[in-house]
Amino acid sequence: MITTITIVVLAILFLSSAIRILNEYERGVIFRLGRVIKAKGPGLIILIPVVDKMVKVSLRLVAMDVDPQDVITRDNVSVKVNAVIYFRVIEPVKAIIEVENYQYAMSQLAQTTLRSVCGQAELDELLSAREKINAELQEILDTHTDPWGIKVATVELKHIDLPTEMQRAMAKQAEAERERRAKIINAEGEFQASEKLADAARIIQEHPVALQLRYLQTMREMASENNSTLILPFPIELVRPLISLFDKEK
Repeated sequence: MITTITIVVLAILFLSSAIRILNEYERGVIFRLGRVIKAKGPGLIILIPVVDKMVKVSLRLVAMDVDPQDVITRDNVSVKVNAVIYFRVIEPVKAIIEVENYQYAMSQLAQTTLRSVCGQAELDELLSAREKINAELQEILDTHTDPWGIKVATVELKHIDLPTEMQRAMAKQAEAERERRAKIINAEGEFQASEKLADAARIIQEHPVALQLRYLQTMREMASENNSTLILPFPIELVRPLISLFDKEK
């Protein structure tokens, strides 16, 4: 009876140490006596107790925040920049044997690369050309992490913290730019209005009857707006000889 119980206990212990179950997004890197055999999974994995050792690796996309970094841009402006990196393990064996802790290594590499790339750009480029900076960061990180079996999918700058003095200077610059645009728009409106008035003057000069029609229209508008106003029409034909006389004297 004792022998049977002992055998059952040993069998349970053997199975508990030999059987592993991996999820769909997991892989197990198997070491046998210290040597890498291969990566197994997902599903049921059977190990040789004492001889085999398994290290789990997740293949899911990882979103890693990069701590804010103090950066001095090419035009000597001090800013704080942080980012987020999306990456995943595509070769579990390399991720385990090529680097001690791939997530820590990725974090340190991202920080140094962020400082380097942002330090080579000017402030205006950081603010207006983020897509270019993101693409450059992604390319550099992906090149360095390829030997680790890691694929960097995307790098995004999250926030650029400017000094207070620079924020005030940029606000003044933006206000001055808005005022300049407003003045240009106002000047363009005045120019267009003057062109229309000049066209109207040429039409009236070529067709004198148009002036009378405009005169009658103005009277109609005045009569409709101010009912207490007394309007006495004065025919233009009465003063036309005087106008002709003045023109001849000139």
